[in-house]
Amino acid sequence: MLTEERYKAILAAVSETGAVTVTGLSELLGASESTIRRDLIALDHMHKLLKVHGGATSVSSQFSTTDLSIDARYEMNTAEKRAIAAYAASLITPDDFVYVDAGSTTEAFCDAVTETHATYVTNSIMHASKLVSKGCCTLVLGGELKDATRATVGPDAVDGLSRYHFTKGFWGTNGASPEDGFTTPEVNEGQIKRLSMRRCSCCYILCDTSKFKQISPVKFADFYDATIICEETDDPRIKRFKNVVMVATK
Repeated sequence: MLTEERYKAILAAVSETGAVTVTGLSELLGASESTIRRDLIALDHMHKLLKVHGGATSVSSQFSTTDLSIDARYEMNTAEKRAIAAYAASLITPDDFVYVDAGSTTEAFCDAVTETHATYVTNSIMHASKLVSKGCCTLVLGGELKDATRATVGPDAVDGLSRYHFTKGFWGTNGASPEDGFTTPEVNEGQIKRLSMRRCSCCYILCDTSKFKQISPVKFADFYDATIICEETDDPRIKRFKNVVMVATK
């Protein structure tokens, strides 16, 4: 495949999904990952897309109606996610009753957890497994298991949430903006996010700065309903928000 043909295919994939990974593009186009990385750098320099660690996103606000798989998202912005997760995990105290949303950044949060005396509730089977392996008291919401994010949703999950009140909670998001709030592509997962936030005293959204350029169909909270933890950025638009905490990446 010629370079220009790859560029066209890459931009089409970004336009369709809002975000792509190097691994996914390599498989799609039959090109090496090093070739794909060079293509993404070139397209970034042309301002056709925004290169991020492990892939790329749309250069402008992108309306996305589908979820990337948890495996694909885990490959993207890994250094940023680790830094965000480490800071978030440092906020937990022994007496906390913590809600942990499903997602790749909250999975990194579970990896970073060191406070084993707190109690954790999650709608993610993967997160629960990680927390239990650390010796944490962990409760899992029941319900239908969603393949893309491996999160439980539906009436049983809603019923489970009605029993709890959380001191702190940590959520991922597909999109974040003052105008549109926090958004996600899927209605049932949005319902769980919304209800769990309503039952929490201190809410934290864990997201890298690429999410400020994304919008999804389902709003689950207003922008100022939570403190946002993201990586450091020079973007003045993001720096002006009063509810944003920035952490350094190593």
